[in-house]
Amino acid sequence: MEKCNQTTTGFFLLGLFPPTKTGLLLFLLVILIFLIAFLGNSTMILLIWIDHHLHTPMYFLLSQLSLMDLMYISSTVPKMAVSYLSGDNCISLAACGFQSFCFLLIAGVEALLLTSMAYDRYVAICHPLHYPILMNKRMCLLMIVGSWVSSFINSICHTVYALCMPYCKSRIINHFFCDIPAMLPLACKDTSAYEYTVVFSTNLFLLVPFLGIMASYGRVLYAIHHMRSSQGKKKAFTTCSTHLTVVSFYYAPFMYTYMRSPSLRSPEEDKNLAVFYTILTPMLNPIIYSLRNREVLGALQRVFGRSLSKKE
Repeated sequence: MEKCNQTTTGFFLLGLFPPTKTGLLLFLLVILIFLIAFLGNSTMILLIWIDHHLHTPMYFLLSQLSLMDLMYISSTVPKMAVSYLSGDNCISLAACGFQSFCFLLIAGVEALLLTSMAYDRYVAICHPLHYPILMNKRMCLLMIVGSWVSSFINSICHTVYALCMPYCKSRIINHFFCDIPAMLPLACKDTSAYEYTVVFSTNLFLLVPFLGIMASYGRVLYAIHHMRSSQGKKKAFTTCSTHLTVVSFYYAPFMYTYMRSPSLRSPEEDKNLAVFYTILTPMLNPIIYSLRNREVLGALQRVFGRSLSKKE
């Protein structure tokens, strides 16, 4: 911390856990979660790429979600782990800006990607005859590219502003990564006008997609209710409930954190809530989508079955 205080270009991240036995146990738990998330998302990407049965728009979008989760957890946990083990919580202004940019970019892409997945299920269940036309490869690519481009523009604007702000107060960020709202109290200028842009971005990338997802699944659940085939109804309901579980884990803590007034926010509470969408959700997504999906389980058996038979 003394090194950070001696420079005007660095910050000091307080981190997530105290240097105690309890903190060490929680740290080891986070490392375990990181390994599970890394293995689970890598497996999902590889599985969807190898098995031709999963070469559909839904699983293409799911592979992108796994990629986002892989990048998501890798943008925060490794730096936190190195800082905790070394005891050096300093981070340079450039590294802090890069981490903020990566976090905002991936968060925006994932939020829009979940919306695309909801639209995919809406078309598949409510307009099955038009599905090959409405959800072709070109449409999937447009959804992915559109998510990346719009999120890139948003993240670069916020990151540039954060890097250009004059910091003349404490250099201590009460967080385990460089989250821009946690950096604003350190600025020696009035940031109230900028906070409106944060609210605007939150509405654009969180609230609007969330409302779109809820509207899509409201229509989907209505269509499922009127299905004649009990087997098709069960499969469709399982798929929708799986996606809604992921959406709830991701959007709820995110919106609660960023849509509150700054006067009502608590740094400790924000830091704890960030664990849900930066650490827990990337681990839960591949588990939820694999354990509750017969096609993914079947692909696992086919791929690993072939691998074992080759070895024998």
